[in-house]
Amino acid sequence: MTEISAARTRRAGLRWMSLFTLAWLAIWTVQLTPVQLLLPLQLDTPEDDWIGGVVSSGLVLGIGGLAGILAGPAAGALSDRGAAGRHRRRPWALGGVLLTAVCLVLTGFAEGPWGVGAGWVGVSIGVAVSSAAFTALIADQLPTTQRGAASAAVGSSQAVGIVLGVGLVVLLGLGIREGYLLLAGVIAVVGSAAALLLPDPPSTQEMRPTRIGRHPPASLRDRDFAWMLSGRLVTNIGNALGTALFLFFLLHGLGQPTAAAQDNLLLLILVYTVFVVIASVITGVVSDRTGNRRTLAVSATVVQAASGVAIALVPTFEMTMVAAALMGLGYGAFSTVGLAFAADLLPDEQDHARDLGIVNVTAALGQLIGPVLGAGLVALVGGFWLVFVAAAVLSLVGGLLTAFARQPSRS
Repeated sequence: MTEISAARTRRAGLRWMSLFTLAWLAIWTVQLTPVQLLLPLQLDTPEDDWIGGVVSSGLVLGIGGLAGILAGPAAGALSDRGAAGRHRRRPWALGGVLLTAVCLVLTGFAEGPWGVGAGWVGVSIGVAVSSAAFTALIADQLPTTQRGAASAAVGSSQAVGIVLGVGLVVLLGLGIREGYLLLAGVIAVVGSAAALLLPDPPSTQEMRPTRIGRHPPASLRDRDFAWMLSGRLVTNIGNALGTALFLFFLLHGLGQPTAAAQDNLLLLILVYTVFVVIASVITGVVSDRTGNRRTLAVSATVVQAASGVAIALVPTFEMTMVAAALMGLGYGAFSTVGLAFAADLLPDEQDHARDLGIVNVTAALGQLIGPVLGAGLVALVGGFWLVFVAAAVLSLVGGLLTAFARQPSRS
């Protein structure tokens, strides 16, 4: 048994899971609070030109997503190749969270789409680098019977992070700049503590990838890994379409005043969060016990698609609440089981961080394409109905692509 395999036969305890969950809670809080609240408020334009604000927001998020796509796998590959005797994941996790904190402050003080966009690119790079390092720990240190639970921590923290961040900004009455400063403090303290306290055994020569006869994109030539990636990408685009423009939908689709829209956004996020957490915990446990992650992931995409159909057919605030619940159930299950499924399908144990960095890229690319595509669809029809129809269609296509990946046998 190799050192890598032996490390994965030991079950992680409560301390490991708690620190891992806190790390992701901090990451999701500082990444998604600006996406849902602060960036739309910064970039919103007068009522007679509100589509311009939607387009600016989509472009800023898209450019930031592109930066994350490039940074995540690169950081993962470099951490895989850490020198023998040195930590592989901790320096990248710590560097990523500190870069995120600094760039959040810069974004808060920026003005105009160009300045805000530049700051957000830095935030996206920092989040991608730290996410690659923390995600690699799932495959580095956990047996297959705990990967669903760890993935549930990632998925449920995503929903709780939105509530925590938006809730603090709205309930405390913080302005845009104060909101960014709060988020910078959260990631600097919580993220750094998790990076320092989570175990990260020094690398050995055996852990380092060999370069002879190897090609960096080898994992992409693995049939099942490639199908899983494509399904994950398309499903994440569907989720981003259904959620990234929520505040604009409340403001300009339902015609709500700014103060009411912010309060209702928090309510929608609370509903979304409750169902994400429920779905994440249940499907994570079930997938660990049964091992049949593919069926659960595909079923989740159907539930996510139902949310887009509901809001497209009945565009009222009450139906939006129902749609938020369905979106939470579907995405909570998919993000949890899909990540565990990806960890099971990793083709090479020496390239965990690089390949899981590529897996994370699908979520980042979804955040890139979703807002840009959504802004284009809004501009095309002058409203939001086509956005939600596209979200439903893409969710179903993502499920179909995921179904083509074969479920590996349990080790």
